[in-house]
Amino acid sequence: MFIDQKIAFVGSGNMAEAMIAGLIEQGLVTAEQIMAADIRPERGRELYDKYGVMTTTDNGEAVTGAAVVVMAVKPQYFAQAAVGIRDVIPSASLVISIMAGTTIETVTGNLLHGAVVRSMPNTPAQVGQGMTMWTATDAVTDVQKAQATAVLTSFGKALYADSEHYLDMATAINGSGPGYVFLMLESMVDAGVKLGFPRQVAAELVMQTVLGSVTYAQESGEHLAVLRNQVTSPGGTTAAGLYALEKGGLRTVLADGIFAAYERSVELGKK
Repeated sequence: MFIDQKIAFVGSGNMAEAMIAGLIEQGLVTAEQIMAADIRPERGRELYDKYGVMTTTDNGEAVTGAAVVVMAVKPQYFAQAAVGIRDVIPSASLVISIMAGTTIETVTGNLLHGAVVRSMPNTPAQVGQGMTMWTATDAVTDVQKAQATAVLTSFGKALYADSEHYLDMATAINGSGPGYVFLMLESMVDAGVKLGFPRQVAAELVMQTVLGSVTYAQESGEHLAVLRNQVTSPGGTTAAGLYALEKGGLRTVLADGIFAAYERSVELGKK
């Protein structure tokens, strides 16, 4: 699919590195086909030492001749980065944006380029367990959609959306979601420590319990409410715990957090 084709990364942060690692580990490209651009030379050396990819501090050099260009800079730096690359991106290239809250209109308008994919991956991509939602402009060909699918599934799962408005929703759930999960994990571990467990023991109990619960939910195919009822005996400990969580407004607080993240994503897009 990417035989003798160059893939360029404009921005080489953690998410870009996860994508680079996935592409190489899945055998989709060789290290020599990837060029990563970063303003910090030391970051380039780090990526070269770790993966053997080509690196540069010049965004224009990175995208020249690239079949796929991944825009991985922070959203606030995109307009500045676009100035240095829009005149050298090949007209036949596919541009994949992983910039949170950055609309397709913003990307196409700044790059003067039509074939654009907007995507929202998340940080579990760094261990090959990412979840990405993406959409594409009408200018993206079927071949390019296949390329986008290959890139975005190299570090986890990906879902295609036929409308861009789903991307802000995805930003609030899978994009920001790991932050909510980490907060809940931290709270459960802290509660275990308060009960009297050493922190390391509490962390192991919590991590495996959550991992096992998610795996069980995925493999069972049952509605989450059914699974919750299975573990909730009348008058038992789980019933007591769930009552306290419901009384404290856990559902409402989580929903409010997701809605706040969604509104912020929409706001960033307008800017």
